[in-house]
Amino acid sequence: MPKYRIAVLPGDGVGKDVIEAAMIVLDKLAVDAEFVYGDIGWEFWRREGNALPDRTIRMLKETDCCLFGAITSKPKEDAAAELTPALKGEGLSYFSPIVRLRQEFDLYTNRRPCKAYPGNPLNYRDNIDLVIFRENTEGMYAGVEFHPLPQAVRDALLVHPKMRAFKETPLDEVALSTRIMTKKGCTRIVQAAFEYAREFKRRSVTIVEKPNVLRETGGLMLDVARAIAREYPGIPLKEANVDAMCMWLVKNPHDYDVLVAENLFGDIISDLSAQLVGGLGFASAGNIGDHYAVFEPTHGSAPKYTGMYKVNPLATFLAAKMMLEWLGETGKGRRIEEAITAVIKEGKVRTYDMGGDATSLDVARAVAGRL
Repeated sequence: MPKYRIAVLPGDGVGKDVIEAAMIVLDKLAVDAEFVYGDIGWEFWRREGNALPDRTIRMLKETDCCLFGAITSKPKEDAAAELTPALKGEGLSYFSPIVRLRQEFDLYTNRRPCKAYPGNPLNYRDNIDLVIFRENTEGMYAGVEFHPLPQAVRDALLVHPKMRAFKETPLDEVALSTRIMTKKGCTRIVQAAFEYAREFKRRSVTIVEKPNVLRETGGLMLDVARAIAREYPGIPLKEANVDAMCMWLVKNPHDYDVLVAENLFGDIISDLSAQLVGGLGFASAGNIGDHYAVFEPTHGSAPKYTGMYKVNPLATFLAAKMMLEWLGETGKGRRIEEAITAVIKEGKVRTYDMGGDATSLDVARAVAGRL
């Protein structure tokens, strides 16, 4: 009987291409696992009105972790327009399945390594090595939104003096997105960042917020970070506003090490950091909770490239590396990274984004050949 049971959710678009490539690498490693494929993505939204079917949730609960590809996601009106005729008018509302996965399984840590591998022609600068910890279940992405604004919600919010400016605005002309942050949520993500910094002997942790404007939510995050930092006297805590952080990451990326932020700000700085080391083709993420984890490349589904095997699969390989490490297979994870490093440095097999003409599968075979 295999040691692990791993869910595989290719999704749609190029998600299927990069997962196929990743399986070439995992097969060569001879991972002692049963890989169980599940349904997720745009076609299931169109045909069933649910991009993350309940059967997939049940399947995930019977596995140790998940390797996820990519899915198409569109605004509310566009999503509704693409439903099959039988489902239109049924009041169905599209909700991001990856966000639902994070909330369903309480995957509160989104860990995003951004590392400049030697020989990558897309590196902004060499020797960049950042790790972003993004809170994954609340903040601006909690999903509590309204449009039109219900009268009861407006009435409740009128206790705040600044809400009175919107007292006479028609309800259908007001859209509201909430930024909900809890002490528990802030504590978990900051603690995870400091624990990682201590385990891997990183130089510092930087809290990225905007407490001078978002005084209550940002202030809570900052207060929690300062309190936790006192428990780690050997690891300096830096503080930066998110807008300034975007500037300083471009100007002085080597000054930073581990960064931690709430959901929206973490999303912004992790994509910026990814571009410093070659773009989303090198950006992997681990959505990690106390008992389950989902690993993914962070790029989208790029539907126009579906089935062309054009997209850089290295982010997916790095996601697989993180997955193996999470499972305790650190030796196998290290071997994947060493093989990736060798292929990048040699420079013979490169996808279009790196100036080459290799396919996703060509890269997979090159990395597998180094294992």
